[in-house]
Amino acid sequence: MRRREFITLLGGAAAGWPLAARAQQPTLPVIGFLSSRSASTTGHLVAAFREGLKAGGYIEGENVLIAYRWADGPYDRLPALAAELIELRPAVIAATGGSPAALAAKAATSSIPIVFTTGGDPVSSGLVTSFNRPTGNLTGTYVLTTPLEPKRLEVLHESMPGSVKIGVLVNTTFADVEVQFQSVQQAARQLGREIEFLTVDREDAIEEAFRIGAQRGIGALLVCSDPFLNSRPNHLVSLAAQYAVPAVYSQREFALAGGLMSYGTTLVDAYRQVGVYVTKILNGANPAELPVQQSIKVELVVNLRTARTLGLSIPLSLLGRADEVIE
Repeated sequence: MRRREFITLLGGAAAGWPLAARAQQPTLPVIGFLSSRSASTTGHLVAAFREGLKAGGYIEGENVLIAYRWADGPYDRLPALAAELIELRPAVIAATGGSPAALAAKAATSSIPIVFTTGGDPVSSGLVTSFNRPTGNLTGTYVLTTPLEPKRLEVLHESMPGSVKIGVLVNTTFADVEVQFQSVQQAARQLGREIEFLTVDREDAIEEAFRIGAQRGIGALLVCSDPFLNSRPNHLVSLAAQYAVPAVYSQREFALAGGLMSYGTTLVDAYRQVGVYVTKILNGANPAELPVQQSIKVELVVNLRTARTLGLSIPLSLLGRADEVIE
């Protein structure tokens, strides 16, 4: 299947198709799917979401329709995309790709049920009032990503000599960026490591951040978790290879693409759970009575091919803890 056809299949190239489909099959419920990410890098996650729907008896195109809206990274696009979905009067909205999409959906409606994925604490961000009794019209899955930044720094620290300055790539438009700043700074002090933050706020700032990092003598990189950065694994891994900088990421997709290491939770399970919760709501469940689920399974993936290319020797203590080693 060609790439253009694949994106079209996921809804990224046909903003108006749900209206036509509803005209043909007015009895089918519509699910709004709002994402901070890009359709081209989210196919495996959408497949997991559909698996969750199927487990509850719903199959896209047969007894339910899905209207997709993709921000492709810039979070300022989300409010307009959420408004488009509200116009379609969906039965429920799946707000995925982190807290920016969830917050945009919440701001757009207080009546349509919303099932979210978020990498930050949904209570402190104001999405829900508690995990067990969310109240309001939102519930979802808390994916342990942002709280793992200190652990990712620790993994990189274990792999690099103490003299190496570590860069920390962060997106300043991300809702949880202040938490990332504070937690990484604290972890660096505890580890006795010198770090320097490299900030981005748009696509064309990423390569500039790598160039600045090279000028400032950064010898390793922590890429903080954020939907904008997470949806660009090939670009980031390519730049890391170009500048010969070892990097740790939050998702295994980066290690599979050639990144040195990843440490984080699996998003596949979280998206499947969103699909399960969406089916419960379609069958009459109240989102306020569905506890927020927590995805806490963490995996360390090490790419030894990349380590050899970089001339690195990964400590055996770290390899022994790895859940997956790419030879």
